[in-house]
Amino acid sequence: MYTKDLGHGFEIREMTSEEFWPLWDKYADGIFQENSMDFMWRQHISDEEKAQLKDLGKNMGSPLRIMLGVFKNGQFAGWSVGDQYSADVYYMRNSAILPEYRRNGLYTQLMTAKLELLTQKGFQRIYSRHVSTNNPILIAKLKAGFIITALELDDMFGTLVHLSYLTNPLRRKVMSFRSGEQKPDEQMKPLLNLD
Repeated sequence: MYTKDLGHGFEIREMTSEEFWPLWDKYADGIFQENSMDFMWRQHISDEEKAQLKDLGKNMGSPLRIMLGVFKNGQFAGWSVGDQYSADVYYMRNSAILPEYRRNGLYTQLMTAKLELLTQKGFQRIYSRHVSTNNPILIAKLKAGFIITALELDDMFGTLVHLSYLTNPLRRKVMSFRSGEQKPDEQMKPLLNLD
């Protein structure tokens, strides 16, 4: 199981489902519900639709799920949870630091630890989705090397920005070309049939 000492009594550690979900249940509403206009659509569908979704979920197999917790002197301070999306893509589903522990750089350290772990496991692309006005998270991820790869209009959350982190340096370089940020260099030209 993954662990990382952050100093000053803080640590990040990988958690089991049995450890993680009770803490999620205890803290998530307090983090995400204040001033929220999220449309929790699963609460407004019929029992038959819920049963159908449960049956459909059985087709999804068992993707890798990684849950990291941040702790200070053993007290829960935050989390990051996500799932394998495909053979090469990981979806960083949700991360948060509890309010009393914010402004200490913990989110950035948690994100960096998660990127290190996912890169070690071999994922090529790591992506996340964020409300388009969530500037603190968007800025932190852009500074860490994520790039904007899509916009989505979602009935649950509104306008979402998709951010992707490519673990392979050549893929990052090609994406920089694709975005119009740089011209293709001599390494890229033959790969893109531009020679």
